[in-house]
Amino acid sequence: MQFSEIIGQEKVKAHLVRTVKENRVSHAQLFLGPEGSGSLPLAVAYAQYLNCENKGENDSCGNCNSCRKYSKLIHPDLHFSYPFFASHKEDTASTFIEQWRKSFLANPYMGMDVWRAHLDAGNKQANINIAECHHIIQKLSLKAFEAPYKVLVMWLPEYLDKEGNTLLKLIEEPPEKTLFLLVTQNQDQLLNTIISRTQLVKVNAIDRDSLIDFLHYNRGIERDKARELAYVSEGNMQTVRLLLSEDLQSNHFTLFVQWLRLCFGGKVLELTQMVEGELAKLGRENQKSFLLYAIHMMREVVLYKEGIKELVHLAVGEMAFIEKFSPLYATNKLAACIDIFEKTAYYVERNANPKILFLDVSLQLVLIFGK
Repeated sequence: MQFSEIIGQEKVKAHLVRTVKENRVSHAQLFLGPEGSGSLPLAVAYAQYLNCENKGENDSCGNCNSCRKYSKLIHPDLHFSYPFFASHKEDTASTFIEQWRKSFLANPYMGMDVWRAHLDAGNKQANINIAECHHIIQKLSLKAFEAPYKVLVMWLPEYLDKEGNTLLKLIEEPPEKTLFLLVTQNQDQLLNTIISRTQLVKVNAIDRDSLIDFLHYNRGIERDKARELAYVSEGNMQTVRLLLSEDLQSNHFTLFVQWLRLCFGGKVLELTQMVEGELAKLGRENQKSFLLYAIHMMREVVLYKEGIKELVHLAVGEMAFIEKFSPLYATNKLAACIDIFEKTAYYVERNANPKILFLDVSLQLVLIFGK
C-alpha cells in the first residue's frame, strides 16, 4: 500500500513522511478516524514507507523487495491484529490471516460489517482476546527478520477491553525499532491507559473534492454522480463502495417513492405486504444502502424546501419528485423522517428483525404524514 493509492488525506500523508525524514518516528501511534476515512491504509502505507529500501521524496518506491512483500501483506516483519470471532479460546488473529489479507486487499476502507461478512461469525461476539495479546507479546519479542522496523498494525483496538492491559508494558517500552500502529474509530471506547501511551494521528473523513476527483478520474463515474456519492457518503469510502456495488441501486428511487406513497395514504395492509415482500427481503447490506438513499433524498428535500436549490444535484426523475413533494410537509416533519431513517439504519447494523423494524418505521411515517 502506497500513499499515492489513498484518497485525499494530503496533510496526514505529509506529516507521516516528515516524521520519517526527521527521524521522529514515535514507537506507538494512534490513528483516529471514522470508518471509510482511510486510517487503516494510511497506517499500512506508513509502515511500508518506513521499511522501503528505496524511499522516494513522498512515498515508498513500490518496487523493492520490501514493498513487493508489503503489497501482498506477507512481509515477515509486518504483523496484524484485529477483532475476530473465536471458536476456540486459543484462536488468535493469525488463525484468520488469509481471510484478513483477502479482505483488506479487496477493500482497504472496509468497516467491521465487511470484515464480519468474510468470517463465519454466527452469533459470536467479536473481540481481541487474551490469547491474541499473548501472541503479540511473543511475536514482538523476536528480532526483525529483514526490515529496519518491526511493525504491528492493530485495527480497532477498542475491541481489546480489559485484555489490553496485558500489552501496556510492551506498548510503553517496546523492543528497539518496534512500532505499534493502532487504528481506531472510537477513542471513547479505548482504554485510557492505552491512549496515554500513544501519539495521536487524527484522520478526518475524506474531503469532498478529493473523493469526487477520485470517483471521476479513477472510477470513470460522471462528475454529477460522483458529487452525489461524495455528498451522501459524507467522506466514507466504504459507504461509496456499498452504494456503487448494489444491483438494486437503480431501483432505490422507485422503491422509495412507492413506500412513501403507501405511507402518505395510510394503507397499512399494503404497507405490511410491501415490508414482508420487498423491504425485509433486501438483505442487510441492501437495506443499509436503501436507508442511506432515503436519508439522502430527505435531506435534498429539506435543502430544496429551504431555498438552497443550488446544492441539490439529482437526476431528472428524482428532481421532479422533490419539486412536488417539498411543499407538502413542514421542515420539522421532514427532519423527523431523517431521524427515523438514521435510527433504522443503526438497528439494521445490529441485526434487528427486518420485518418488525420496517413495519414499525412504516407506521411511524404514517403517523407523521397523517398529522
